Amino acid sequence: MRARVWCGTTVAVLGLLAAGCGGGKDSEDKGTEKSAASGGFPVTVTDCMGAETAFTEAPQKIVTSNASSLEILLRLGAGDKVIGTGFPPAEGALPAELDARAQKVEVLSQTVIPKEKLLGSGADLYIDTFASMAGMGGGMGDAPTEEEFKAAGIKHVYLKSTACAPMSKGPSKDLSAVQDDITSLGAVTGTSAKARELVAGMKEKVDGVQQAIGGTAEDARPTYFFFDFDAGTKQPIAVCNRQVANAVITLAGARNVFADCDGDFKQVSWEDVVSRNPDWIQLGVRDRGGEAADEKAFDEAQKWLEGNPATKGLKAVKDGRFLRIGSERTTIAGVENATTVQDIARAVHPDKVK
Repeated sequence: MRARVWCGTTVAVLGLLAAGCGGGKDSEDKGTEKSAASGGFPVTVTDCMGAETAFTEAPQKIVTSNASSLEILLRLGAGDKVIGTGFPPAEGALPAELDARAQKVEVLSQTVIPKEKLLGSGADLYIDTFASMAGMGGGMGDAPTEEEFKAAGIKHVYLKSTACAPMSKGPSKDLSAVQDDITSLGAVTGTSAKARELVAGMKEKVDGVQQAIGGTAEDARPTYFFFDFDAGTKQPIAVCNRQVANAVITLAGARNVFADCDGDFKQVSWEDVVSRNPDWIQLGVRDRGGEAADEKAFDEAQKWLEGNPATKGLKAVKDGRFLRIGSERTTIAGVENATTVQDIARAVHPDKVK
């Protein structure tokens, strides 16, 4: 299996950013959300297990687990506080105005940051995009305990839109969890005004799509398969109904062929994919850091589907209905999820979404 960023469906969620994600202590959560949205300090954020993390001032030295939380911080204008990251974005993967700043951030690891390096980084905040990275390499089995984080003076929080996905109450059908993460990170870093701007921009894009396709009957919405090429081709990985990609696909007016799969990701078989015979297939490849490299990867993914005996007869393959949209902005929480909703909608509903 190729290296990639994803969260297993059996991980134990230790905590995550923002007010809870699915039940319990409603009054407490509302109070927490109010303090986080006030734009001042102190700010208290709670995880989906009810544990609280309080901030009396904005952190000055932040380490991010991967490019997802790093990109959000850069967009918030808090990128100058980031002193290190794991899973760094490839050069050229982010828009020009963000890429230069991203490339200046020290890379603590190309994958999971080793325990000793993380604890000795001097950070006062560590943001985990996922609750676990087991099976991805990098020694996640030797991850710091919460007691070790505390002893090192590092506050440890997670993004709820990904960390909480496997244990959420129901399918992910909107981008509210992603927007909550952006709002919470804005509150924690003292950039609430920018967070509100980013969230408003996302809502405007999604609302525009919803207005255009709102009257489309369910059976008129095409079926859709996210082909995670970088996860390997021997046994496909499906994005299930708790994953943010399910929300992106649904909001775009399509039907995830694995929406009946409870969880975030699941290994399936090509027989499963063939039996669902999708109308459209997204060629999900990770950003290679340049347009030419990206196109080469998309070409490889498409040629594999066209040449593989098990998939070449699929409706989407025979009709050439492929979408060339990168994995990150589909399956990883961020501002670009809303742009992906637009891109998918334009492809599958060209008569309605311009």
